[in-house]
Amino acid sequence: MSNFVRPKKHLGQHFLKDDNIAKKIVDSLQLTGKPVLEVGPGMGVLTKFLLALETTECYFMDTDRESIDYLNETFPGHAERFIHADFLKHHLTVLFPGNFAIIGNFPYNISSQILFKILDHRQQVSQVVGMIQKEVAERLAAGPGSKTYGILSVLLQAFYKIEYLFTVNETVFIPPPRVKSAVIRLTRNERMKLDCDEALFFKVVKTAFNQRRKTLRNSLKTFYIDYERGDIGHLAGKRAEALSVEDFVQLTKLAV
Repeated sequence: MSNFVRPKKHLGQHFLKDDNIAKKIVDSLQLTGKPVLEVGPGMGVLTKFLLALETTECYFMDTDRESIDYLNETFPGHAERFIHADFLKHHLTVLFPGNFAIIGNFPYNISSQILFKILDHRQQVSQVVGMIQKEVAERLAAGPGSKTYGILSVLLQAFYKIEYLFTVNETVFIPPPRVKSAVIRLTRNERMKLDCDEALFFKVVKTAFNQRRKTLRNSLKTFYIDYERGDIGHLAGKRAEALSVEDFVQLTKLAV
C-alpha cells in the first residue's frame, strides 16, 4: 500500500496536511441528515472527519485514480462511497435524487467551473463549504460597489448566502501553492426562482461584466432595454459593479 499520493500539477492538486484546519472545514458544515459529497478528496484529510459523522451519509469523488485507490486502502469497507469520476461531467442527479451538500478543497484551476456546476444544481445543493484561492473567495463574498464584485458574485448571491469563513496559509499544503487560500460557505437562500427569465438574467450579467469599464447603456447594447420603463433610468449610467442582484433582475425584466 502506498502511503502517499503524488500531487499532479495538471489536476491542480495541493494536499492539505493540517488536521486542525481540516476539522475546522468539516465543522463548518451546518447540515445534518442530508448526504454530503466531497469533491477531490485527494489523500483524505477531510475524508476521515467526514466518515466520522454518524448522522450524515458521505460520498467522495475524485478524477484521480491514484487517490481513489489510496482512499480504498486507507479507509477499508467504504468502497461504495469512493467514486472515480470527473465532478464536472458527472450526472449528480443519479447519485443524489434529493438535496445534498458539497465540501472540498477545490483545485484552483477549476474552482470557477465547480461553482458554475453548483449553480446548475442549485435546486439540489443546499450548502457548500469549499476552500478556494483567497482572491476568488473575496470576489464571491464582495458586494455591489466593490472592484472585486463580478459575474460569479452576482450569480451565486442570487441563490446563496455567501460567507468568507477564514484564510489558510500556503505553508499547510503539499506542495505549497503560490497564493493564500480561504474557506467559504454557501447556504441556499429562499429564492426558488428569479422574478425574470433566468437564462436571460445570466446573459445580461455576463455581458455587463465582460465590459465592466463601460456604463450599462454601452455594455448592454446587444439587448434592447427601454430605460424609461420600470423606473430603471438611473441604472443606464452605472457600471455593472454598482448593481445589486435585484437591480439586475429589474434590468432583465425589461431586456429583449
